[in-house]
Amino acid sequence: QVHLQESGPGLVKPSQALALTCTVSGGSITDSLYYWKWLRQPPGKALEYMGDLDHRGDTYFSPTFKSRASIFRDTSKNQFTLHLRSVGPEDTAVYYCARTRGSIYDWGQGTQVTVSS
Repeated sequence: QVHLQESGPGLVKPSQALALTCTVSGGSITDSLYYWKWLRQPPGKALEYMGDLDHRGDTYFSPTFKSRASIFRDTSKNQFTLHLRSVGPEDTAVYYCARTRGSIYDWGQGTQVTVSS
């Protein structure tokens, strides 16, 4: 059974960059059956899709995040990492990584990120 675990700083200052890593066990990020996603949920708001990583290492982003988000992977560690540049208070959210195959999602537990000086 796949397990996904997010990790990263809980507190980030405005204008800094945020890096969150998803460590995967029980499945490989190079498996062609799946996409690997980042999503977030700001307080009181709906879940937002941020971007995808596919098995080849290609990335896809929501237009909302395309200009300041990147996703990198480390296949030796079976990890993928979200970088979000120039964060502001509006980036305060619970961030989730997920494995998807069509409409089927396997979720990480989520990690709270607060942007505050």
